[in-house]
Amino acid sequence: MNVLAIDVGGTKLTMGVFEDGRMILRETHLTDKEGGRDWMLDKIASIAKAWTSRLPLDRCGIGFGGPVNYSKQRVDKSTHVGGWNDFDFPAFIQRELGIPSIIDNDANVGALGEYSFGAGAHADPMFYITLSTGIGGGIIINGSLFRGADSFAGEIGHITIRPEGPRCLCGSNGCLERMCSGLWLEKDHGKPPKDLMQDHRFVQKYVVDLALGLKACILFLNPARIVVGGGISKAGKKLIDPLKAELRQQITSWSAARIDVVTACLADDSVLYGALALVDELEK
Repeated sequence: MNVLAIDVGGTKLTMGVFEDGRMILRETHLTDKEGGRDWMLDKIASIAKAWTSRLPLDRCGIGFGGPVNYSKQRVDKSTHVGGWNDFDFPAFIQRELGIPSIIDNDANVGALGEYSFGAGAHADPMFYITLSTGIGGGIIINGSLFRGADSFAGEIGHITIRPEGPRCLCGSNGCLERMCSGLWLEKDHGKPPKDLMQDHRFVQKYVVDLALGLKACILFLNPARIVVGGGISKAGKKLIDPLKAELRQQITSWSAARIDVVTACLADDSVLYGALALVDELEK
């Protein structure tokens, strides 16, 4: 079976094709924010149609960088690119390519990818956090994604960690996303996150806020493993080692909850591999 995998992020679009579980095609493009949803859909359709001239596509899995109503299979909204409110993405794929598709929030899909093929190594329960343009989370319990009653479980990016902090795009103040995401790091500090992560003094301050968010996850979920994905995670040990040290300082002394934190081993392709796993739910 040939599976089209789509990762729609705040700063880039990545697509791939899996043939019998092996990725054979891959393409990535920076997002044209001015072009909005229409640019993105045109790009997706043109790439996919070019690929169908080389081989047939049977299924499509989509990870979307924003809230998704999984039960209704609709994009809820995007806080980074306009035009996505209440959008039926699977219907667009069916119309353009004639194949069934399934969609979920990109953090959920990334969690599924790392659990099934990557650093999650079937750890259960597992929490996946993506540190990218925004911040999201995905929860695996008993081998399956836990989405909650309304598909909004895992939204760790909008936990308030600094009540008197600056305004987030969601309207609250001091959210984890506002303090730690790539979008705001560059706006607040004037440097791209990859450069900031090379500065040890900056990282030591950064992980204090990041740990405040993950502390809530550890004490509430007690995950067997936390997998950190997204562009900021590429800092590797320069980020993970100080983060684990800070978590040990912050976690309540009487708690024996483990602090097992690793970077995503699928790197930029966690969501693509998750999309491959997600299509299995089309059969349910």
